[in-house]
Order: sequence, then structure tokens, then C-alpha cells
Amino acid sequence: MAKHTTREAYIALNMMQGVGPVSVRALAAAVGSPEAVLAAGYDELCAVRGVGAEIVKQIVRQRDRLDVAQEVRRAAAAGARLVTPVDAEYPKRLQQIYDPPLALYVQGSLLPGDAQCVAVVGSRRTSHYGVETAERLSAELARSGMTVISGLARGIDTAAHKGTLKAGGRTVAVLGGGLDCLFPPENAELAAQIAGQGAVITEYPFGRQPDKTTFPVRNRIVSGMSLGVIVVECDATSGAMITARQAMEQGRTVFAVPGRIDSSGSRGPHQLLRDGARLVEGVEDVLQEFEQLIPRPVKGHEPVVAAPRLTVDEAALVQLMKDGDEMEIDRLIQESGRTAAAVSVLLLGLEMKRVVKMLPGQRVALRRG
Repeated sequence: MAKHTTREAYIALNMMQGVGPVSVRALAAAVGSPEAVLAAGYDELCAVRGVGAEIVKQIVRQRDRLDVAQEVRRAAAAGARLVTPVDAEYPKRLQQIYDPPLALYVQGSLLPGDAQCVAVVGSRRTSHYGVETAERLSAELARSGMTVISGLARGIDTAAHKGTLKAGGRTVAVLGGGLDCLFPPENAELAAQIAGQGAVITEYPFGRQPDKTTFPVRNRIVSGMSLGVIVVECDATSGAMITARQAMEQGRTVFAVPGRIDSSGSRGPHQLLRDGARLVEGVEDVLQEFEQLIPRPVKGHEPVVAAPRLTVDEAALVQLMKDGDEMEIDRLIQESGRTAAAVSVLLLGLEMKRVVKMLPGQRVALRRG
């Protein structure tokens, strides 16, 4: 049996059918490492509490048949790479969930700034209102410097990705199958655009066709990578509701956009609102929530950090404020040539990044130092 590095072991275990991340984590904790799981004997693995004999049989049966090097080469040929929990690129927030993926196939790039990530999800069957709302919210989130994540499905997911791309922002699409089994197929061009301006990712190996079992599993990655999940439009049994429930279990903030009371697409968001989700009438509701999640430094112990990543629109607004310490917001609106709503969104994003501070009397100032 060939010896594996920890990284190779994660990839091999991820390729196995019938073996999940929770069982692998339990086995690795018991025998010492993921690579030790591949080398351990049947009896040793069966002795691990909470892991059934059938899972152990699957590991023993498959571990000598898998070709990790070939899988890595196949990913490279598809313009992708494999990222495991031992790699720096692996999303830190995703490592905190109960069942983090053993490996991610990544087309595009995952950046540290993607930690400021919000999911926008909803139904495949949408109204004009739902699509328009998803596009608008996603674009405004992108302009505020947030990364938008969704599932590349028809309907709301597609609208979220398109809205982000149009705004020049970063977006991440999480697939419910292998990279070579893209669904829906008509989103192939959109997926290519996302990979060029963010990332297309999946935990599923090549050849894994998406089905009704893979999408709910995929959804935990969407919520797990996010600060919070915005549900725009869906019925009470939609996959978006599964994402919202998983987000709650993971300790993420859940937001819901209200809709018409006579629309089936409003049932999901309205149920979430009854269950305690945050009401979203505009992107300000989302940004204000996350501002509270960013810890403020204790005076005298401020960390040395890199300058925040600003969008083009944010940078233009900051440039207008460089001539003075304080500025009336009305004057800023006039000089920027933007609407009051657009400036409000940009200022909220800048305040969250601690670039500006809001002052009494509808004034704003740049933070110094």
C-alpha cells in the first residue's frame, strides 16, 4: 500500500463512496491522522466508537483502488485544483462547521477577503420580483465589499451570481455534483464568468452526477462559508429552507425578504421571519447586522492589519472626502453624482470596514490611523 501525505489522504478519503467527513474525522482522531486511517487495519478501525462496520468496509475496500495523482491531474486539466483542510486556501469559517468537506475542487480563486461572505438563495421557480430583488441585493452587497455565495441553480441563485458579476464583485458558486457534471447545463457560461471573478467549488469528485441527495449536502457549504444567509423567495419545502436551517444550526445569521401574502414564494421567507430571521427590506439591514459581528479593537491594543479592500465605488467616495475631516452627507451625494440610496449603501460598507465614521447632524468623516 502506497504511503500518503495528509493532503493526499484527505483527497483519497473524499473520493470514497459511502464515507463522509464526520466518520473520517472520528477515525482520524482515534488513529492519529487521515493518512493513518488509510493504513490502519480493519479491526483497529472497527474499534472506533460511533463508526459502523459498513463504513470501515467501504474504506478498506476502496483505499487501494483510488488514484489520487490521477485525480489531481484531472483537476488541473479542468483548470481546477484540490484544496484540503491542511491548505491555507481552505476557508477558515468552513472548518468550524460540524462536517467540513474533506476536499474542495476549486476553479478560480478563494481569497482571504471572502471571509466577508453572504449567501443569497431562493427558489428555482421565481417571480420577476424575486429575481429583481436577488440581483439588486447581490449587487449592493458586492459594492459594499462583500463576497456573494450561492448554488448556481436556476432562479434566485442565478440572479444572485449575475447581480454580483454586473456590479464587479466577487461571487462563489457551490455545485451539487462534480465539475464535469455541471447543472443546470445552460449555466456553463455563467460558471466560467464566476471562475474568472471568484470561484466555482464542489466537494464532489469527477463523475459525480447531481441528484436529490447531493444538493442538500451541498447547501451546508453555502451556509458554512457565510456570515449569514439571505432567503429571497421560496416555498416552505424549498432547498433554500434547508440552507437556512443549516445556517441556524451553524450559528449563522438568517435573513428573509418578505413578499406578497398571496404568493407561494413568500411562504418560506415568512416562515423564517416567524422563526426569528432578520427582516430584509434593503441591503442596509444586512450590513448593519454584520457591523455588530466585527470586533472593535481595545484601545491601546489595536492589531496591525492591512488596509481594507475597497471596491471602485467605495474608493471614489473616499477620494471625495480627502479634502476635509468632516463632510455633510448631502454634499457627498451631490458631488458623487449618485443617488442618496447608493451613497447610503457605500457608507455603510465603508463604516463596516472602519474607513469612515458617521457623525451627528448627517455628517461623515474619514477615520485616521
